[in-house]
Amino acid sequence: MTKRWFWALFLLLGLVFAQNRGGTLTVALQTEPTVFDPSQAAGADIARMVYDNVLQGLVKRNAKGEIVPALAERWKVSASSLTYTFTLRKGVKFHDGTPFDAADVVAKFNRAKDPDTKRSGHIRPEIYRDIASVTAPDASTVTFTLKQPNQDFLFVLSLPESTIGPRERKLEDQKVKPVGTGPFRFVAWERGVGVRLERNEAYYIPNLPYLDRVNFRFLGDGEAQLAALRAGDIDVIAYSMLPENAQILARDARFKVFSGSGTAEAVASMNNSRAPFNDVRVRRAMQYAVNKDELIQSAMLGYGTKIGSMRSPGEACYEDLSGFYAYDPNRARQLLAEAGFNAQNPLRFTFTLAAEFPYERRIGEALAAQLNRLGVVQVNIQVVDFGTWIQRAFVAADYQMTIIGHVEANDIGRYANPGYYWRYNSPQVQQLYTTYLRSNDPKKSCDALKAMQRKLAEDAVSIWTMSLPALGAYRANVMNWPGASLSPGILLAEVYLAR
Repeated sequence: MTKRWFWALFLLLGLVFAQNRGGTLTVALQTEPTVFDPSQAAGADIARMVYDNVLQGLVKRNAKGEIVPALAERWKVSASSLTYTFTLRKGVKFHDGTPFDAADVVAKFNRAKDPDTKRSGHIRPEIYRDIASVTAPDASTVTFTLKQPNQDFLFVLSLPESTIGPRERKLEDQKVKPVGTGPFRFVAWERGVGVRLERNEAYYIPNLPYLDRVNFRFLGDGEAQLAALRAGDIDVIAYSMLPENAQILARDARFKVFSGSGTAEAVASMNNSRAPFNDVRVRRAMQYAVNKDELIQSAMLGYGTKIGSMRSPGEACYEDLSGFYAYDPNRARQLLAEAGFNAQNPLRFTFTLAAEFPYERRIGEALAAQLNRLGVVQVNIQVVDFGTWIQRAFVAADYQMTIIGHVEANDIGRYANPGYYWRYNSPQVQQLYTTYLRSNDPKKSCDALKAMQRKLAEDAVSIWTMSLPALGAYRANVMNWPGASLSPGILLAEVYLAR
């Protein structure tokens, strides 16, 4: 009897597993990257496709945002917090068949911390500047020695830029066809259409992934996404679905709508180094003039969470400053009058929007309308393509106000960089961020980060309009979809299609 039950259970589990395995999933993404190696170019949709699906690092962030093992099985940190020793998985191979070992890790991070970006091809060597050395005592062990303690070091290793490819692979080849160790192989990129991934049969976690292949399709238009999902041409609208389409699909039993928590802040940035926003009175007036509750309702149909600084509620050490500036148009007018602006001499400026991002465009347009209602502000909206936005606003800081979604977790440290595109230079904020990074006392570190959030709010550096939702939808037969957006990637290894 016991044996019969055992074999019945074994066969049942085998049947369930067989039903879970196989099939193709087609996912719509908003923008088409120009390269697919996140160490060589920035872009959220690069990471959404390749992070932990194709390319992996020593550690990763799971769907809950937790830092967990990836290519490293485990690690230990010295009492001084200056030495991190990682034990690597054995028997792992890259998609091209070459074995992965400690030499690949050493080569990766020596390249990553090289300040000569033309030579290294790595876009952000500054995030690795605390690495004094990286060594390999043996093929399965890697030791990082830091110049000083860094509270965020494991987080740095979990970034998309910290994923690892074969040490001998040419950077130009990795740009267009990345080779990694993940559950899927990067097979093809059809420009203007999409990307195809296929199961890595040699993946080191047994029985994963479930899917045979994943197709990513580039569909920037919200109505085109909706039509494709309804027609069965795609299975998932991954992110940035139009709120009105979410309401339509929520009434259709064939689909499931998700609105997961995320780390994306829609930031209306003011150029702190350029008139009129080099005057803190003007920046504070903008805060009082914006009704964030109305923005969330009118632009996002209620999807979104009000925030008051550069931190989302799901992140550690979050300080709720959503009510720091209560909506008060009279106070806004008073501050503008103190700065020399009135109905006869209105505040005029250009608000630059990137054409490709529907959330930011609609939030930006609604925000501009609120400011224009004051009667002493005249906002001129300028719409540019994202490439132009990158060059003008992000690189050259040639703008007055702009809005963009900052999707990366734990990115508040950008405000400690006076060269970043909002051109904010506060020694106090820089010191608070240093205390956060360098302290070995978790409470002291967290207190410093909370104080930093408050100081940013006091200085009204940016208008943090809301924490954006991970809003999307999928067909009802898609199982284990990671609805939250607390990982840089869409983690697809355990997604399967019900039959």
